[in-house]
Amino acid sequence: MKKSIYSLVLLAISCFGISVSQAQNKFDKWPEIKSFHKVLSQTFHPSETGDLSPIKSRSAELAAKADTLNKSEIPAEFNKLEVKLALAKLSLESKSLHKMVTDKVSDAEITKALNALHDTFHTIVEKCSDEEEHHHDHDH
Repeated sequence: MKKSIYSLVLLAISCFGISVSQAQNKFDKWPEIKSFHKVLSQTFHPSETGDLSPIKSRSAELAAKADTLNKSEIPAEFNKLEVKLALAKLSLESKSLHKMVTDKVSDAEITKALNALHDTFHTIVEKCSDEEEHHHDHDH
């Protein structure tokens, strides 16, 4: 009995590991987006439960990562106008969010701005996914 439970746990871990690595592999050629996403996730997810201390302490870092991402070389498969526009928006929203934090605006306003930033990031990911799905259409 113990052996079968152990096998199931190993199977679950290996399956989870594969799905996570596949998601990460998509952006392996674009380290700047992975770097930005790491800080975003570490500041956004606590905000969902009302903890704004991570974003308040790391807003400058998030803005810097967004700026670096916006200026980075976009891998060819993601390099299209919609992605570039969303990257520029992400950079502006990150700077605006940092200013809101330094100006000590209300938690509700900071949360709203962070949610908007998170949505913009997901727009970028979706646009990159669209490009991958329709990649063969552009080859001809």
